[in-house]
Formats: sequence, structure tokens, C-alpha cells
Amino acid sequence: MTTTDADANGSPRAAAAHPAPQPADAPLTEDRTVTDAAEIAPSPGVHGYAQQKDAHLKRLRRIEGQIRGLQRMLEEDVYCIDILTQVSASTKGLQSFGLQLLEEHLRHCVADAAVKGPEAIDAKVQEATKAIERMLRT
Repeated sequence: MTTTDADANGSPRAAAAHPAPQPADAPLTEDRTVTDAAEIAPSPGVHGYAQQKDAHLKRLRRIEGQIRGLQRMLEEDVYCIDILTQVSASTKGLQSFGLQLLEEHLRHCVADAAVKGPEAIDAKVQEATKAIERMLRT
């Protein structure tokens, strides 16, 4: 999407489709009209998980370690039930991470869409609903 702004001389110029990333604590303000669901996402780098990024990465590294543990268990011919217990723990870790990310999406991205109007809200709610459906299938 391209919008038209005026430069310092009053001449029209094309603005970038996505403004420069803002710091996580900066207010989300954009002077543009939303025309479709793909354009509702906040600027790159400004996501609901931004403030928890380090904690999320640490959590994912822990889950990655659990998966590597599964590989070692197979290599070491560990008893099936013990491996299945580890599979369950890894699965629960990913599900928990996914739910946390979904909550942050709802608090940040859906709340941001509420400021933009009914069409933006509907698109974000539909997007979140589809994400929940995908999570429930697993």
C-alpha cells in the first residue's frame, strides 16, 4: 500500500508502505487507511511479544533442548514409555508457549486494531480465530 504525503515544499511524494520500526515503548500511531487484512499488522519489529522476546527465546531454547534429549534417548535405546513422557513434556512446552504468544497477540495486535476501526477488529479477530483453530488441531 502506498500513501501520498507532502514534503517540506508542499509537493506530493509517495510514503513507504510500512513506516520505520518504532521502539517497543513508543505509542502506536499511524496516519493511514487500512484497506485489507494483510495491511493491518503493526510495523515490523513492533509485535506483542517484543517486551518478552528474551524470555521467549530462553523458553524455546529449553524446548529445543528437550527435543535434542529425545534424539539422545533414541540413540541410547531408552525405554519407549520414558521417551513418550519426554514427548509429552516437549509438546506441553510448545503448547504453553503458543498460548502465551496468542495472549500477547490479543492484548497488543487486536487492541491496536480496535483503535483503527471495526474492519480492522474483525480482521484481527478472524486471524486469531484461525490461529486458535490451528493450535487445537495439534
